[in-house]
Amino acid sequence: MDLKAVTTRSKTRDMPVIRICGKLLERLKFRNLPIRYKLLALFLPITIIPSLMLGILTDIVANRVIERNLYDNTQQVIAQVNRALEFYVGNAQNTTYLIAFNPLIQKFFREGPLDPQERQEALQFLRGFPTLQTEIAGMMVVSSRGDYLSNDMYARQPGDLTLERWYQEAVAAKGIFRVIGSPERRNVTTHVSYKESEVVSVVRAVLDPETQKVLGVVLIDLKLRVVMETVRNVHLGKTGLLMVLGQEGEPVYVPPRLGFTTIPMTWFGGKTAGQFVREIDDRRLQFIFRKSPFTNWTTVGVFSTAEEAPEMRQIRLYIGSFVFVVVLLGITASFVLAHSISRPIYRLMRFMQRAESGDLSTRQWNGDMDEIGMLGRSYNSMLAKINDLIQLTEKQERQKREAELRTLQAQIKPHFLYNTLDTISWMARKRGAEDVSEMVEALSRLFRIGLSKGNEFIPLAEEFDHVRYYLQIQKQRYQNKLQYELHLDPAIAHLPVLKVILQPIVENAIYHGIKERRGPGAIVVRGERDGDRIRLTVEDDGVGMDEEKLNRLRRRLEQASAVRPAESPAAAGPDATGTGSAGALDGSGAASVADASGAAAVAGVSGAAVAGTSGVAGSSDAAGNASGAAGAAGMAGSAGTAGAAGNAGAPAAGNPGAGRVHSAGDTDARSGYGLVNVLARLKLTYGADKCDVTVDSEPGRGTKVTLTYPVPEEE
Repeated sequence: MDLKAVTTRSKTRDMPVIRICGKLLERLKFRNLPIRYKLLALFLPITIIPSLMLGILTDIVANRVIERNLYDNTQQVIAQVNRALEFYVGNAQNTTYLIAFNPLIQKFFREGPLDPQERQEALQFLRGFPTLQTEIAGMMVVSSRGDYLSNDMYARQPGDLTLERWYQEAVAAKGIFRVIGSPERRNVTTHVSYKESEVVSVVRAVLDPETQKVLGVVLIDLKLRVVMETVRNVHLGKTGLLMVLGQEGEPVYVPPRLGFTTIPMTWFGGKTAGQFVREIDDRRLQFIFRKSPFTNWTTVGVFSTAEEAPEMRQIRLYIGSFVFVVVLLGITASFVLAHSISRPIYRLMRFMQRAESGDLSTRQWNGDMDEIGMLGRSYNSMLAKINDLIQLTEKQERQKREAELRTLQAQIKPHFLYNTLDTISWMARKRGAEDVSEMVEALSRLFRIGLSKGNEFIPLAEEFDHVRYYLQIQKQRYQNKLQYELHLDPAIAHLPVLKVILQPIVENAIYHGIKERRGPGAIVVRGERDGDRIRLTVEDDGVGMDEEKLNRLRRRLEQASAVRPAESPAAAGPDATGTGSAGALDGSGAASVADASGAAAVAGVSGAAVAGTSGVAGSSDAAGNASGAAGAAGMAGSAGTAGAAGNAGAPAAGNPGAGRVHSAGDTDARSGYGLVNVLARLKLTYGADKCDVTVDSEPGRGTKVTLTYPVPEEE
């Protein structure tokens, strides 16, 4: 048999199996599951997870509360034990004071050994303290010369007791009572022969009150039996015990059941109170401790972490029962809700499948008033309108082709306008009219920046160029009456800015400031960065405004946030505002162009009209085509100023009355609309609370307008 044929038949048999497995895996993807399964997959976690999280959170909180209560209760017990121990040690401290103040003891310290009678009286005095205070195992008085007095304590071997460690520690304390721990390796013992582990020693040096010289030391041994009786009967929980450690960690009292005698002092971390958990001999133990500032002993409560409080087990039982009931109810509710939602959707899906197969006459009937019922009724309406929509498709395609053709024509117009202005400039230079050529070039550049290829934002440097070209045109008109300066920080020249926001303010400065003053005037435009904001200022030295007019203008600016640019009176154009900044903000406006012997009379892009040269003039009601240049301002996408020459007070050439648009009173009433429009555009672009326009003015000294807006993020 051919091996290749066998392999081919084997692959052929395996193909259906692979295809079935592939389809099964595809159906198992979440996005391909039926909606009832998706609803269950969502409802069940929403029901189960919060319940489990609530149970876990409750368990954690309850456990912490119980641990906190255990800690607080243990600290209270330890504090009581510490107070009891401090009471016994405090009695020993008082005893040292009584011994030091005794005249015979003072004489012994100062003069040396007493005569037999005085010695007997001193010993009788010392013998009374152990009788009254049973916790005292023995006491000794040692002078600075090495002599000592005691009833039940003596030196084991002859020697100078002032060289003993306990004596040196007492001297170093300078009269302060000290607990020095178990009497290890000292040359002093008692007649009763207490073990070192059965007593703890306390000492205090007696000082001369005048010279502060050490006269001697009082040594007292305290029975640890008192400490044991105080601590031994204290139980913490079922298995918790108390232990007492000395200042250096040496055991003062450690119950035998603990299985260890001491713990490293480093475990306490230098704290006087707290808790920690450590593992000792395969046992995980919790330690709660508090150090007595008087005795310098640390009382430690020791617990086994395996010992769980009965209250905690009961709380966990309640929590587990609650979570089980909630989860059971959640699962049941999820199945019921998923079925009730998916069933009407499934019915609607079957009707849609019929419509998909081409049967547009089918209708879905559902009397429910919920969202599925509303969807079914909308489905019926949709089928009824599909035929109408099919008929509209052909009409829409025709309109689309026409719109594409209009778009292509609109793209050609700006290039025609630039070429025309270049031709005019070339013809003017050819005839020696350099001023006309410069003016036309400035106007051409003004148009190019105003168009900006349809961009709403341009670099700040181009915005300043836009103002510069506008001022060049006005300079040709006003000659020496107008001077200007432009200052832009190079560090911010590249940042984008909303276009055509400075030219309306500069135009206001010319028409309402410089023009009205006697003699020449100057305009200064600045751009600089102030922290996280950009500040643009336009300042003139014109006639200024009085207080009343300035307040009216400021009130208009305060209301600018609630006025959209399209609704602003500035949208009516410069005939109403005198600013040249309103007009067709969406680029749909058309400039009024006068027919002046084949030369384009263009007005509206910058608010300037070229008067007196080549028959170019602005008119408030001009409506011609001017050799194909109509609509130039609309293409520029900026405010149109039809009749700018009239606003400036200079009649257009060949039309003496065209320049007069409104009276001086109208100008005074409407001169603020350009600022209002600029502020409204800024607020709509950057946010109402992130930009501002302020005006400062004094009569006879000029006006200063300041724009501030946030620094845009650099790409």
